[in-house]
Amino acid sequence: MKRIPPKANSLSAAYFELTKPNITFLILISTALGYYLGADGIDNWSKLFITLIGSGLVSSGAGALNHYAEQESDQRMNRTSSRPIQTGMISPNYAMTFGIMIILLGVVILFFLINQLTAILAISTALLYLFVYTPMKKITWLNTSIGAIPGSIPPLGGWVASTGTLDPEAWILFAIMFFWQHPHFYAIAFMCKEDYERANLKMLPVLETDGKRTNRQIIWHSLLLIPVSLMPSYIGLLGMTYFWGALILGIGYFVSGFPLVKNYSLHNAKLLLKSSVIYLPALFLIIILDKLT
Repeated sequence: MKRIPPKANSLSAAYFELTKPNITFLILISTALGYYLGADGIDNWSKLFITLIGSGLVSSGAGALNHYAEQESDQRMNRTSSRPIQTGMISPNYAMTFGIMIILLGVVILFFLINQLTAILAISTALLYLFVYTPMKKITWLNTSIGAIPGSIPPLGGWVASTGTLDPEAWILFAIMFFWQHPHFYAIAFMCKEDYERANLKMLPVLETDGKRTNRQIIWHSLLLIPVSLMPSYIGLLGMTYFWGALILGIGYFVSGFPLVKNYSLHNAKLLLKSSVIYLPALFLIIILDKLT
């Protein structure tokens, strides 16, 4: 969930804010999910820990560079005007240097302590986020779907970290993340549409007033998420505990979008966002429960 953080009251807090901790936390959850499924459990806790450290550093560095790249847009938005660069606590050049350094550190950790492919996937995620998704936000409303691609790569990295190979089954996790992100980020875009409009960012809720296309995107992606999320059971990767849990979660996520269709309001967008935030950790817990039963 997007936060509206208060102005950092210390330099360490400002650098922490540069790392976009909420996004990094989401990436770590999905990376751990990929690792857990790839290894059929936790086969090596030290290896998982190193994977999460490296992936977290790359994600944090990409967040810092995104602060640098979007400093002009962030200055225009109420939600982001108290970020470290905007308040002057951290200079843009320091933010850029910090971002580059921790990305490189994360990639080196993954390359030498995990495997080369995991490092490649991590740096690819950062590059797509910074040089494809970020500029697309000023060009087309399809930036949400474009941004969902780098947002779906972390579970692949976790899988590869545990197995050493990018197996076909891993792409199911990619698809789950891809479809899950659309309702999540469209809800955020609706909630923050005035800010996005001030920054001239082409988010779909900014470009329409009735919400019809936004709601279609939410409903279709949450509907497609249901069969995709059940595929691990179809192929024997997970069992019936997962099947029923994923089905209930998927239907709940799907249904949570209907109040927004009926009444295109801030309250109903918050309801959808809350449902999206619950979905992913709950799915992870169901996977663990399935493996234990």
